[in-house]
Amino acid sequence: MKAINAIRMGGVEVLPLVEGGKGVAVSNGATCGGWASGGGVGTFSAVNADSYDADGNLIRQVYHGRTRRDRHEELVAYGIAGGIAQAKEAHERAGGVGRIHANILWEMGGAERVARGILEGAKGLVNGITCGAGMPYRLADIAREYNVHYYPIISSARAFVALWKRSYSKARELLGGVVYEDPWLAGGHNGLSNSEDPAHPEDPYPRVLKLRQQMRELGLGDVPIIMAGGVWWLEEWEDWIDNSELGPVAFQFGTRPLLTRESPISDAWKQRLLTLQPGDVLLQRFSPTGFYSSAVRNDFIRELEARSERQVAYTAEPIGDHTAEYAVGPRKRKVWLTPHDLERVRGFEAAGFVEAMRTPDNTLIFVTRDKQAEIIKDQVDCMGCLSACRFSNWSQHEPDYDTGKKADPRSFCIQKTLQDIAHDGALEHNLMFAGHNAYRFGSDPFYSNGFIPTAKQLVERILTGR
Repeated sequence: MKAINAIRMGGVEVLPLVEGGKGVAVSNGATCGGWASGGGVGTFSAVNADSYDADGNLIRQVYHGRTRRDRHEELVAYGIAGGIAQAKEAHERAGGVGRIHANILWEMGGAERVARGILEGAKGLVNGITCGAGMPYRLADIAREYNVHYYPIISSARAFVALWKRSYSKARELLGGVVYEDPWLAGGHNGLSNSEDPAHPEDPYPRVLKLRQQMRELGLGDVPIIMAGGVWWLEEWEDWIDNSELGPVAFQFGTRPLLTRESPISDAWKQRLLTLQPGDVLLQRFSPTGFYSSAVRNDFIRELEARSERQVAYTAEPIGDHTAEYAVGPRKRKVWLTPHDLERVRGFEAAGFVEAMRTPDNTLIFVTRDKQAEIIKDQVDCMGCLSACRFSNWSQHEPDYDTGKKADPRSFCIQKTLQDIAHDGALEHNLMFAGHNAYRFGSDPFYSNGFIPTAKQLVERILTGR
């Protein structure tokens, strides 16, 4: 195994080991500071991060506003307060070693306001901003305002070049690195394009090489590329290390820091990670963001799969094969199905799925009365946690604050489920993000006899190659 040497990133020498940011309240100041104390780059999530009262007690994010816009303002305030709290804890735990980064989801509701609020309230404590899920072209503007380095997350050379031409070329000196996130292997939201097949993963090496070639053409040959997604043992990536063709490369670990002593997830969640099997993590497209995402295939995901399978197309008038009349909702409004689909619907109803809900694609899904009530309540309770949400049809943009599309009952309230699972909610009934290599916890001898390392110990272990 080659020696792992420090590289220059964000203006300083650091180990080329980066903690990946993980959404709502999971990558926090404790994991971030612990990772940085090992000499790498720690990352806390600035997506609805936890904040605390004067006694150090967790402040649960409860919303009191009567309208979505009112609740959205509460969400932004929670996000800023939480991000500042996590930045301070990370800084204290790092002890002046490594680097502290904040991870922002670009499609998060109020992302720019939250980022600016955190950087203003935690001046000097955050060394870099990592940002993905979308095309964060204004990320460079924020970085320049607060003189911090920025790290866009992309999944193709084409995406980076588009960002560079539109914005990043104006803040060249603050580009600390480019995160290449493998869209088939990374956990959480994934950057698969419409031209890429979710069922046929591509080798990351040629894709990263193409990114480096494009970066060299732009004069960015010395800017590190951070490989994210699918990284477990560095000995499996030895040909990437000190590779003159690829240039400076660092490695990001998103899933592995879940199983550390500092990790705030529940003990039950940690034990569940140790039992995962190959194939237990599913790449699917149920997220209200519209992006693909990777999560453990538990009862939560299975219910979403079944919900979409109980789906039929309808027309507003009898057209073509749609000749079978069907009445929808309390007002029994008529739509037309194919005779075959009407037969399927009778089967759904016989099994208890008696409520039909319309989707934006002129289809009906069939759910129980209790599930329908839950879906409608979650849509009504929307707090605008995304810039645009297909589940509730919220949009943060004026004047209407909606997407102009029908709310989609095939999706779910992501804020609700991520808050619940992050704060000891039921594992089977919530979204459990994970990378596709998470099954390796159970076979890695490092975790024998239920051993759970500190974040610093994990960094030390990774440096050994295995």
